[in-house]
Amino acid sequence: MKAIRDIVLRHKAGERIGVTSVCCAHPLAIEAALRHALATGQDILLVEATCNQVNQDGGYTGMTPADYRDFVRAIAQRVGFPVERLALGGDHLGPNPWTALPAAEAMDRAEVMVAAYVRAGFGKIHLDCSMSCADDPVPLPERTIAERAARLCRAAEDAFEVMAADAPVYVIGTEVPVPGGAAEDLDELAVTDPADAIATVEMHRALFAEAGLSAAWDRVIATVVQPGVEFDHDKVVDYRPERATGLSRAIEPVAGLVYEAHSTDYQTAEALAALVRDHFAVLKVGPGVTFALREALWALDAIEAETVPAPRRAGLREVALERMRAEPGNWRKYYHAQGAALSLQLQYSLSDRIRYYWPDARIVAAQEQLFANLRDMVPSLPLVSQHLPLAYAAVRAGTASLDPADLVMAHIAATLDAYHGACHPDA
Repeated sequence: MKAIRDIVLRHKAGERIGVTSVCCAHPLAIEAALRHALATGQDILLVEATCNQVNQDGGYTGMTPADYRDFVRAIAQRVGFPVERLALGGDHLGPNPWTALPAAEAMDRAEVMVAAYVRAGFGKIHLDCSMSCADDPVPLPERTIAERAARLCRAAEDAFEVMAADAPVYVIGTEVPVPGGAAEDLDELAVTDPADAIATVEMHRALFAEAGLSAAWDRVIATVVQPGVEFDHDKVVDYRPERATGLSRAIEPVAGLVYEAHSTDYQTAEALAALVRDHFAVLKVGPGVTFALREALWALDAIEAETVPAPRRAGLREVALERMRAEPGNWRKYYHAQGAALSLQLQYSLSDRIRYYWPDARIVAAQEQLFANLRDMVPSLPLVSQHLPLAYAAVRAGTASLDPADLVMAHIAATLDAYHGACHPDA
């Protein structure tokens, strides 16, 4: 993906520039990102799907890679975003969805998945084999992780059938944060040792060469490390630049590579800008965007309660909570509270496990009814100011309407503003 490589090369040449990777699958969040990119004049918008969201079996969204591509492109076409400025990525592509299986079987499935992503036109591929499978030691040896990454890179290269200029770019790394945030309480994180980070790069370089993948190695743009940022259910570990000085400097002499920072959700605008300055030039955001989506939907639910007669109300919040309790598979291993405390976790945890439930048919129907109700009974400006002050500011500025979808997207845009400012400080 030439556009992403160009951003990395500009950063390596000394320009303070980065790229935001928006990792989500909700149509309103995708549309918000596309509209935000149009409004801010971005040359490229990078949207990524994770291996759990989208794979050959459908993932929790029910979409294959080709389905997700068509889904995002359809929204782009509707809002007038040029498809040539849209980059698709695959996040955490590896055996993660199948870790309950023996490694041989899980890796076979991972190869099929990676190939499906590449054939569907995804141009940025994160090769993540850091997790142990059913018959693996814990933790997995770094050489095994790198060998498996090379194997998946080979599957990707074999699947690529278009112009060489648009060949996939890759992200590697063995110190990869858990998708979606930590499951345990956190206070502080160990920053990746600079020597370990460079050793990981060199190990991958050597194994790629042994596998005949030197041409693919030239398209490796980033390695994932831990800069000391993370979040758990209700706390954020903020970036402290002084703790990552050595790590930042270590990547400077490595040609063509920057760091990719995961779990940057909920970092301050200043912290995000510091991350890009310090060569963590690919900023991943996922739950932070869908957390903002949920905030806006809950605000609209509150507005509905004040404006729509009870028999007509959609009751989106109660419907969503009922469905989460009825189908606990996506949150049970993360949330361990009881009673009212569990209700708070289900709704407000920063890990935002509710995002797995938005495709549920009953929740979709409730959201559609909520929007229909608020289009029939348009909320007043004072109510919008009370419940959605960020969207209220956009309405007053003339960049959003009182349509419920517009209000949701305006609220999400405030999160994206911080990332855009970090990646384009001179814009």
